[in-house]
Parts: sequence; C-alpha cells; structure tokens
Amino acid sequence: MSRIERVEARCVGPPVERHSWSHELPPQFMTCIVVQVVADDGGEGVGAVWNATSFDFDRYTAEAMRHLLPVLVGKDPLAREAILHEMRPRVFPLPPGAVAAIEVALFDLAAKEAGVPLHRLLGGTRDRLPAYASPPMLASVPAYLDFVAECLDAGFRAIKFHTWCDPARDLALARAVRREHPGAGVDFMLDVENNYTREQAMRAGRELADLGFRWFEAPLPDHDLEGYRALTRELSVPVLPSGNWVQDLSLFGEAIRTRTWSTARTDVTMMGGIGPAREAAALARSAGLDCEIMSWGYNLAAAANLHLMLALDNCTFFEQAMPYEAFEYGMVDVIRPGPDGFVTAPERPGLGLRVDWEAMEAATFHAVEVPEP
Repeated sequence: MSRIERVEARCVGPPVERHSWSHELPPQFMTCIVVQVVADDGGEGVGAVWNATSFDFDRYTAEAMRHLLPVLVGKDPLAREAILHEMRPRVFPLPPGAVAAIEVALFDLAAKEAGVPLHRLLGGTRDRLPAYASPPMLASVPAYLDFVAECLDAGFRAIKFHTWCDPARDLALARAVRREHPGAGVDFMLDVENNYTREQAMRAGRELADLGFRWFEAPLPDHDLEGYRALTRELSVPVLPSGNWVQDLSLFGEAIRTRTWSTARTDVTMMGGIGPAREAAALARSAGLDCEIMSWGYNLAAAANLHLMLALDNCTFFEQAMPYEAFEYGMVDVIRPGPDGFVTAPERPGLGLRVDWEAMEAATFHAVEVPEP
C-alpha cells in the first residue's frame, strides 16, 4: 500500500490581462491555487481552485492549507474519506477552496490509479456538454454585440453576460441583443453579481422574461434568501444565485426545501469539494431542480467542475470563461468548445489535462510544502 510522501500548495499569479465583472469592482487579480499530492510509489494527484481578489493575489487559501497538509503525510492516498474526516474544521470554518483543492488532488490520484477519466470514476455516462460563453464586463453595448457575433460564429448557442450591474445599462444591453437576435436559436443569460435591490431585481426580471432570457443570475446577495424566494415566486424567468456564498450543505438544503431559487447553483470550490458539490446537486435533483455548476476560472480548476457535470443529469451547461487565453496559463491541454458549441471530456485518466510545470513555477509567488524542503 502506498503512502503520501509530500504535499505542496502553490499560489500561481500569471501575467495575464485582468478583468472586472461590475462597474465599481477594480480589475481582479486571478490566482490559481495548485495542490500536488505525491505518493512514495510515484503516484501523483493534482487539484486546483481559483480565486479573484482586489488589489493583490490570494495567499490566504494556500495559507489555510498550512494547517491541513500535515494530515496527509503518511496516509494511504486512496483513503480519501478518512483523510477528509480528519481534516474537518472543529473550531473555526476554513475556506472551502482550501479543502476542495486537496480533495480534487486525491480524486485525481484515485482516477489515475484506476486508469479512468475522473467523470467515469464518479459514475458519469456522458462525455460532452454544451457550453455557454461567459465574458467579463465589456466597455459598451456595441462591444457586447460584436462579442455575441464572434461567439455565434465560433459555434456557441448560449451566452451569459457579466455587465455593469446597473439596471438601466444592463437592460439596454438585454434589449439590444434580443433585437439583434430575435429568434430562439441562442440562449441569453444575465448575471449581475449580487448587485441589485429587491425592487430593481423584480423589475429587471419581468423584462428579462419578456425578452425570453434563459435565466437571471445573482440579482441579489446570496444571503438574501427571503428576497430570492420572492423573486422565484413572482418571476417567470428562472432565478439563480451566484453560488458563491452558500457554502455548506445544511444551508443549501434549506434553500432547496424552501424553494429559494428556480435553479440551484454551486461549484466544487464553493462547496468544499467534488463530494459536497455532488451532494448539493443531488439535493436539487430530489426537489426536481436543475443545479448549474460554476466552472469559471483557470482550466485546471474548471476541469474538476467539468468532470462533476458529466457525472450529473441535472446540469445543462458548462460555463466557458472568456477570453480563452486569460484562463489557459500553465496548461499543455486546454478546455475549449468545438465548432458545435460542446466541450468534450478529457480522455486521459484523472483530470486528464497535462500541466506545464515550468510555466507554473515561473508564476508561483507563494508556496506551502509539507514536509518543508
């Protein structure tokens, strides 16, 4: 039986173009936090999460792992549940991304040991999924219209807008894209990053329903559960949370039971791993709800969400972060839709994406390693 010999968490801050998702939010520093779990028989698992922060890159996710990584050393890497149980917080909560990156690395190692892509280890039966294009905030309505045209030419049939998060400007954009594309051949979604008041959200949601938008995402802060329930009761356009703030299964389950959203939303990072995110999707499914999985971020982090989605039957789209190049740093293999607008599962075992470790090392600005070198 093999044993875990070494674990490292590194913070990677690539020199890529920075973007924003709201008019008052500064361009974001996007950090890829990468975990490597190395066993004494040469087996290796890799996991990653991403974070977006203002003014500087994220160090706190890796620093939270400083208190977790020693648990892994000497353990059987396939004893995932026992390791996660020992790592569970018992005093104060930990950033869910810290636990998630470790858990994904253990899943990656297990799938490699089994010789199968991770979605097969999770019981998945499909190997492709339609993608929607998900850009950052752009400068103007004409810029968005040009972006939509480019996406349609590339094969996308669904596009989600991150906008200025100002109702007047956002709805002007929604009207413009629907005038330009009045048919049913493309789905549009609007994500306003938790920025509207209840009154603004209700008014905007009614117009988005009239415009035939596929969904209305993050109109209110995720913690305003009562506000979401009111929107869900009154609006015919499906209402989704951002999925970033409901980070434990008990609260997620309560939101499902009380019909807080029309469609649920979470991801591996926010729920603390593939296992909890899969349980969250199952809770939604038991209530007859879809559960969309956020897959924004660097490719290595998005890969875990893609494999999870391929193992679910109540998730409809892969969120393709745009522009491509900003999220492909440090990868030999990348995730991009084909000309039919679908993303296809990696065929190699585990996460299935090869890492350019030289590039990752070049952009590493902080690391935690156990045992210390």
